[in-house]
Amino acid sequence: MRPIDRRTAVRWGAAALAGAAVTLTAACSSDPNSIAAQAQSGDRKGYISGDGTIEQVGPGDRGQPIALSGTTLEGKPWSMQGLEGKVLVVNVWGSWCPPCIKETPELQKVWDDVQAKKLDVAFIGLDTQESPESGLAFQRANKVTYPSLGYDGGVPLLALQGKATATPTTLVLDGTGRVAARVSGAVTATTLRGLIDDVLAEG
Repeated sequence: MRPIDRRTAVRWGAAALAGAAVTLTAACSSDPNSIAAQAQSGDRKGYISGDGTIEQVGPGDRGQPIALSGTTLEGKPWSMQGLEGKVLVVNVWGSWCPPCIKETPELQKVWDDVQAKKLDVAFIGLDTQESPESGLAFQRANKVTYPSLGYDGGVPLLALQGKATATPTTLVLDGTGRVAARVSGAVTATTLRGLIDDVLAEG
């Protein structure tokens, strides 16, 4: 992936869900979203927040397609089957995550826009580290109308091929299910819509 917003990356060897080493992006220690600040703040619950780095991948450099499936917060089965040819936005979030709360109206704004314009775009959230009841209550309170998968012990995260090491993370998949773009951290409506338009323009 080629970074647009260049920041210092920290190699953090850790046993991820798949048991592989992952790269975590962190801001400086004075940033409230930094690893050090999060470790000292009880309300951050020790999670790793991205710094907003945006990465795009050209069509010839994309990896294998993602095959994401699971159960929505409403208890309904969901999979990518039938979404072939559509751009899919995958947002990893949690109601306990301050940057996730901040970006929620931005995501909903883009979702409303692409629906109104009948674009070939689908959205799916992936709620993490909380019960379906907590996630669903948050979605309803914030009038989120696109679905989200439940955490399910982290099983859906495995399908993301290690591309979501920060919370929140937003992935934009092309029509074949390959990762075309990633935002590690909170995303704005303008940024997300631009990334979606770039993939749509590929035809």
